[in-house]
Amino acid sequence: QVQLVESGGGLVQAGGSLRLSCAASGRTFSTQNMGWFRQAPGKQREFVAAISWGGGSTYYADSVKGRFTISRDNAKNTVYLQMNSLKPEDTAVYYCAATKSFGAALGQYVYWGQGTQVTVSS
Repeated sequence: QVQLVESGGGLVQAGGSLRLSCAASGRTFSTQNMGWFRQAPGKQREFVAAISWGGGSTYYADSVKGRFTISRDNAKNTVYLQMNSLKPEDTAVYYCAATKSFGAALGQYVYWGQGTQVTVSS
C-alpha cells in the first residue's frame, strides 16, 4: 500500500515556475515507478511525466518537454515536478501516482494522490 500527498500548487503568472512535491508513505516507495498527471476542467486526465523507481529513466509528454523536470529522492520518499516557463494551458489539478510498471498510461497506475491545483494567469 502506498499513500500519496501532493503539495506545492498555487497561482503563478505565465512564465513563472512552481515545484510540486509528492510525499509517499509505505515501505515500497523505492520500488515504485512514479508519474505526474493533470486534469483541466472539462478535460480528461492526461499524462505529464514519469520516473523509474531508481530515477534512471524519465519520460515526458510532448507538451511539457523542455519545461518540466521530474525527479525523486527515495531517502525522503518524495517525488518532485519542477515546472518552468508555465503557460495558462498548464492550469489543472496535478496528481501524482505510483505503479509497478513504468509508462504513461493512466490505467497502469494503482495508487493516486488527491491532487494539487495549479493556476497560471496570463
